[in-house]
Amino acid sequence: MIKFVRDGVELTAYDLDGQLPVIFQHGLGGDASQVAEVFPDGPAFRRVTLECRAQGESEAGAYNQLSVATFADDVIGYANARYIDRFIVGGISMGAAIALRLAITAPDRVRGLIIARPAWLWEPAPVNMAPFHEVAPYLRQADREAARRDFERSTTGVALARNAPDNLASLLKFFDTTKPEATAELLSRISLDGPGVTLDQIRTIAVPTLVIAHGIDTVHPLEYGRRLADEINGSAFVEIAPKVGSKAQYVHEFKSAVSDFLTRNKF
Repeated sequence: MIKFVRDGVELTAYDLDGQLPVIFQHGLGGDASQVAEVFPDGPAFRRVTLECRAQGESEAGAYNQLSVATFADDVIGYANARYIDRFIVGGISMGAAIALRLAITAPDRVRGLIIARPAWLWEPAPVNMAPFHEVAPYLRQADREAARRDFERSTTGVALARNAPDNLASLLKFFDTTKPEATAELLSRISLDGPGVTLDQIRTIAVPTLVIAHGIDTVHPLEYGRRLADEINGSAFVEIAPKVGSKAQYVHEFKSAVSDFLTRNKF
């Protein structure tokens, strides 16, 4: 664990010994443990995860700086500080949006790209992110246990329980936060944000790319993964088991897809 300060904000990074540097970012409200769970083991890869502002052990800083663009800039700042010149970049959900942005804004640094369970294509504020925006005002209520129950009984909560229970479980974890105001700001701002890139820019990506997606997930639609894979020239698409069916199978297939991609391309 490494503490890194950028623009006066203390961020926490996990930087493991290994050979090939792979900067892999977590999803909205997640932390480095989310990445560690699905990343292949062993010394061949140097797994690096910078916990984004207001998430994990990282400070929030100014709320108006909570954005995908800022998080991407923080990653480059950390890579510069640690003399990581060129690297594979990847991420889950929000982390995938960060990785996609870096592949376009820092093409001289990125050797390969991994987009896992994308929640965005290129437009900001996609409808699938609306549940995160809906949760935010509930977190600002004084009685969060009552707020949790109210959200579960809401139209969105009931629909997710029926169609995407894993998505609902992830949203309910936000009610356990010790920093409700910062978390509410984070969810409000990121759910209305996006990678800040265009379709034309996405079509210029020229590095080896892997896209991972699965079904039974309304926040991370399977069709988003397929669409991005179609638009990125030469990319590989892998559909893995959904978390709902078997978490162990999901983890196994995720790790295998990443390991096969990194090994096959011989970076």
